[in-house]
Amino acid sequence: MGKIVVLFSTKGGVGKTLISANLCFSLAKQGKKTLLVDGDLGVVGNMGWMLNMTPTKSIADAMYVLKKSKSLNLDDFIIKKFENVHFIPAILRPQQSPHFDPMLVKDVFSGMQDKYDFVVIDGGKAFSESLIRFFDIANLLLLIITPDILTVYQTKWALDTLQSLHFPLKMVKLILNRSASLASISWQEIRLVFPSDVVARIPSEGKVAMYAVNKRTSIIDEFPSSKIAGTLDKLAEDLINKEDLYIEHADLENFKMDIKAKDKLWEKMGLVEMLETKGLVTEEEDRDEMIILKQRVHQKLIESLNLKRLGLETFSKADKIQELRNRAEKLIADFLSEEAHSLLGSIEIREKLSKEILDEALGLGPLEDLIRDPDITDIMVNNKNEIYVEKKGKLSLTSKRFISNDQVKTVIDRIIAPIGRRIDESSPYVDARLPDGSRVNAIIPPLSLTGPTITIRKFRKERFTVEELIQYSSLSKEMGDFLKAAVLSRKNMIVSGGTGSGKTTVLNVLSSFIPDNERIITLEDAAELKLSQNHWVRLESRPPNIEGKGAITIRDLFRNTLRMRPDRIIVGECRGMESLDMLQAMNTGHDGSLTTIHANSTHDVLVRLDSLILMSGVELPLRSIREMVASAIDLIVHTARLSDGSRKVVQITEVAGLKGESQIELKDIFSFKQEGIDEDGNVLGKYTPAGYIPSFFEDMKIRGIPLTEDIFKPKPSK
Repeated sequence: MGKIVVLFSTKGGVGKTLISANLCFSLAKQGKKTLLVDGDLGVVGNMGWMLNMTPTKSIADAMYVLKKSKSLNLDDFIIKKFENVHFIPAILRPQQSPHFDPMLVKDVFSGMQDKYDFVVIDGGKAFSESLIRFFDIANLLLLIITPDILTVYQTKWALDTLQSLHFPLKMVKLILNRSASLASISWQEIRLVFPSDVVARIPSEGKVAMYAVNKRTSIIDEFPSSKIAGTLDKLAEDLINKEDLYIEHADLENFKMDIKAKDKLWEKMGLVEMLETKGLVTEEEDRDEMIILKQRVHQKLIESLNLKRLGLETFSKADKIQELRNRAEKLIADFLSEEAHSLLGSIEIREKLSKEILDEALGLGPLEDLIRDPDITDIMVNNKNEIYVEKKGKLSLTSKRFISNDQVKTVIDRIIAPIGRRIDESSPYVDARLPDGSRVNAIIPPLSLTGPTITIRKFRKERFTVEELIQYSSLSKEMGDFLKAAVLSRKNMIVSGGTGSGKTTVLNVLSSFIPDNERIITLEDAAELKLSQNHWVRLESRPPNIEGKGAITIRDLFRNTLRMRPDRIIVGECRGMESLDMLQAMNTGHDGSLTTIHANSTHDVLVRLDSLILMSGVELPLRSIREMVASAIDLIVHTARLSDGSRKVVQITEVAGLKGESQIELKDIFSFKQEGIDEDGNVLGKYTPAGYIPSFFEDMKIRGIPLTEDIFKPKPSK
């Protein structure tokens, strides 16, 4: 069985890469087949350049293949330029770093110990997640140090950190580089300072090392008689012959605490979502201890980064945020290494704690994990202690917590800063959006009596297609075909429904049917629509500034839109005076327009439009309003969220004109008929055509849209 050896350091410039590469050639010189891994994600390409190799594939590429196919032949990614020294880098360029998944390290290297006598990994100098995952698969850790006081301090910190991560000191050995440098600390002093053995003392031969590097070859091949080569040959011989240097993986696991037990402890502390727990945590003592620890480290981080003095504009720039996160990660690792706390017994807890502190200091705190969960559609923060989510149509209380109400307010400020909005006592509520398009509403005291409140409506990164809605039983194929024909034939449509019923999703699907050669202009309070067409202009309203001036409403945007030569106008939601403008535009040649409106039924759509128009201040008799509505709107598509959490298009109705003096006639074309509920609470029912053929069906045929009358005919019951 081969051995996996990881070389790492606590700072750059100590010769780690040079030693790693040449150690492999010393092992090969003694007949051992060796795989050299450039695992340093912080410095890209040095190893390959040093050995005159130009790799075209990396471990990150292998991870991509593994994710896709669940199987991997690592030989396809390895350079075999030398007979007994093969090579693979972790990444080829810095941009690949996000695609290196530390959780797949073990899977990628599975079986390598059967193919190679030694796998030598240059692990880098930062205690990153990738380095720790390399440690997890290692039999031996070689820490490269130099004889100076700074290295002594950093090495102490590194050994303490390794112990706190439950890596036994018996698997850590020291390599002292430049051991004979003038004015350096003697190796005897270093041996007394550290509990780990010094297994090699590499002398200073700057000319030899520099010549080999510049010639892009190994010291072992170019200068076999040098002191450096002799020392590395002796180290390679020890690695081959001294089994007591190594620790086996099974033994390593004995040093680590039971992960399942720790996961339960972590849940106990209320720091991750307890998926199977319906009530609040009961082990308050452990939870409070961890919260106190988080607050202490969090406060140190704020003081070290001087976060309170940073302007909110810092959090509106991605590069500034990333720079801050990089600094913060290192500081948190330092602070945690100083904490001798009984609850920090495993790497899993330390990683989760570090991540949560980082999220709270620079991100959205406990909301980060919820936002990343693709199954969660709504996040509702009632106060610092109550965070609810809607998942697969069901509401549940999570175990997530904010440290304080001030932190909730800070998160709100970070959300609204990039889009230039504000929230304070003079303007205590705001609508905004996240970078991924999720819609955010926030409201703070004095309007909210429970503390700062946040409501987030998440949207998929990819738009739903009509085929997916059919697959999810949100509508029938016949309904989908009809709606596509209605959009292509430029019918004016309103999507109605209650809160969270799927109006925006349906509006996105309808907009996908618009031909690519048409100019589309969308108007929204908070941009949510996702269109795939190229000729798309997005407009967003603007709230008043701190002086109460400068507001741009949807109505203002709408009037300007009419001067922008639109083929289609899409209003995210009609909820004010813009409703009158929308109807007038539909009546004056801007057909094919789309919008949404809050209403509980198709009949309520008409009542709500009456109210919105009357509130606009225009004095019109009710009959005139009804005539305008009847002539402007062709279809109402009504959505609903049912008792089992599913969202469906429950009605497609034609606005068929006036009946009598002022009554608008509605004709159902399709509807969903609920027939009951099964034993699991799922709604049972079916989509049925009403048998009514819309009045504009002939217009569809004239336009060459392939649609048959059969889809409107009720199917005989079986």
